[in-house]
Amino acid sequence: MANNYAGDEAALQLQDLLMSTDNVEDFLGRLAEFSAVTLSRTTGAEIECGVTLQRRKRMTTVAGSSPHAVILDRIEHSYGDGPCILALRIKEVVLLADVDEDPRWPGYQRELADKGCHSTLGVPLEIGPDAAAALNFFASDTGLFTEEAIAAAAGFADLAGRALRLAVRMGTMQTRAEDLQAAMENRTSINLACGVVMAQNRCSQDEAMAILTRVSSNRNQKLRDVAADVLRNLTNEEVRTHFDA
Repeated sequence: MANNYAGDEAALQLQDLLMSTDNVEDFLGRLAEFSAVTLSRTTGAEIECGVTLQRRKRMTTVAGSSPHAVILDRIEHSYGDGPCILALRIKEVVLLADVDEDPRWPGYQRELADKGCHSTLGVPLEIGPDAAAALNFFASDTGLFTEEAIAAAAGFADLAGRALRLAVRMGTMQTRAEDLQAAMENRTSINLACGVVMAQNRCSQDEAMAILTRVSSNRNQKLRDVAADVLRNLTNEEVRTHFDA
């Protein structure tokens, strides 16, 4: 019951974070702080968190729970490999339990040790088909990323991923609705301009459209802009089409 309660609390807090941010990068910044605090409570020690965002195979550090976390996260990018990047690649949690003992990334691990970090945890976070992110946790000591801590990190990363995927889908739907409305408005402007040309030239609709298309080609101007010019010249003001949402 306690785990379920904690999960419910985390879900509510993540929803609040999502509702109070304007874009993915802003949310990931707030998520870094939330994740660091949450895992610090779980481990009983200070944990820092950096966030790596991957878009079209390009990876960048977009946020951190502290300036130091950002520096630590960027070290991995300078080497092009490490637990966070591996987590993104295989879509599984990757633990670097001891930078002095693990043989996988010697150069990267030496730099971490020089900056006071002795263990890390990379946790993937799925956003959508064209983007992914990973939470990169840093600890100044070893032995802190226990099974409980790893499960907690993976749990709220999964919750955050679900929230982000929903937000992305909603954003995509909103964009499509806005694109459709813009297309309808452009089509209406063109039809209105076509009617003006028909009246001025006493011609058919097809002939009027041919005139507008020819002007568009000659001016190297989009048809909707030609239509807007026709209507503006007729009324001496901008003509706007309106659709109720």
